[in-house]
Amino acid sequence: VPRGITLRLEGDANDYVGKGLSGGRLVIRPSREARFVAEDQIIAGNVIGYGATSGEIFVRGRAGERFCVRNSGATAVVEGVGDHALEYMTGGRVVILGATGRNVAAGMSGGVAYVLDLDHDLVNRDMVEIHEVGDADELKGLVSRHAEETGSEVAQKLLADWATSLSRFTEIMPVDYRKVLQARAAAQEAGLGEDETTAAMMEAAIRG
Repeated sequence: VPRGITLRLEGDANDYVGKGLSGGRLVIRPSREARFVAEDQIIAGNVIGYGATSGEIFVRGRAGERFCVRNSGATAVVEGVGDHALEYMTGGRVVILGATGRNVAAGMSGGVAYVLDLDHDLVNRDMVEIHEVGDADELKGLVSRHAEETGSEVAQKLLADWATSLSRFTEIMPVDYRKVLQARAAAQEAGLGEDETTAAMMEAAIRG
């Protein structure tokens, strides 16, 4: 789905929704006549957002296993995931407003994830660190977009008391990716040009 196209599905979806997403927007929500609690139900299958390069995915409800595997630049918000979420992710932003399965962030080398009430024991820490949220404005903006696009009650409740809700989120970021971002920030603060900033970032990446 390229940039400029929005697809909205009211109902459930199978595996591989958003595979190779390249700029468009996908919105999945239950039927408006459904009587179940959306955040308690799996509404989308496995491997959602596989290999996405850009664009947005909003899922009101839970998704299956391997959510956003090999995502390199898309933004996704979901209300719970199965095992192996964020596997081999190299870029993008993911917000998980619910429980996760095991082995979160295995092989994740780029991008950022924000997870509500994260069980730290389920995170594969070989390449990532767990921190408090660094960019609260970005996170709030994504939660707000999710509420607008899907009518999510979870998002609405979080936004109603954002100061408390923010403390419930954890940020997952790859160690080397954080170092590169820090190098870029330092170079920009020092007034370095684009080439010098890029060189500083490359050096940070090589040093690891």
